[in-house]
Amino acid sequence: MEKKRSGGGKRAVDPGEMMRLLNGAYKGRRIELDFKTPLDLLVATILAAQCTDERVNRVTAALFKKYKTPSDYLRVPVEKLEGEIRPTGFYRNKARAIVNCCRALEEDFDGKVPRRMDDLTSLPGVGRKTANVILGHAFGTPGVVVDTHVTRVAARLGLTRETNPDRIEQDLMRLIPRDRWTETSHALVLHGRYVCKARKPACGPCVLSEHCPRIGV
Repeated sequence: MEKKRSGGGKRAVDPGEMMRLLNGAYKGRRIELDFKTPLDLLVATILAAQCTDERVNRVTAALFKKYKTPSDYLRVPVEKLEGEIRPTGFYRNKARAIVNCCRALEEDFDGKVPRRMDDLTSLPGVGRKTANVILGHAFGTPGVVVDTHVTRVAARLGLTRETNPDRIEQDLMRLIPRDRWTETSHALVLHGRYVCKARKPACGPCVLSEHCPRIGV
């Protein structure tokens, strides 16, 4: 696959080399949401919608000390839960999502977060992105997470022409070895968050500067 760069000429896109460089640049970097249990990560991921991980972590530092199981969340009045998670924004919707997920966990999975994609996506409001976060980071099961950062970076790198997250996931799954799915998609998330930003990508210091076709930049 080849793409023209804005500076003229053509640059061959080598997905394998780009993924190797990305993984090297972000090697050892764990997910930035703090958690100890799969339930913690599920709740944190719900709270992270349209909110920074840093702010979520400030909220969950106290939250996770109080609520250890789905039944703990179900026992608390929803108004109190709303107040506790209010700094993350959209707190009413998020409180309802947490309660609905915890009710489903209690009713269908004996209070435990399931380890299968189909079971996770059966939970209210849980899509493949959230499921892959949990599978990859809580259970060690390879998964490709496609968020807004991955969508943007994968397009700029010429790794996909798709815009639908599920189709982008399929493209990346074909390009990345299965045992690197979690690691590489996490690297793409971090790269989009800190380097290949939406409005002003930092192309100069980018580890991929010699390989990136800079599509759409």
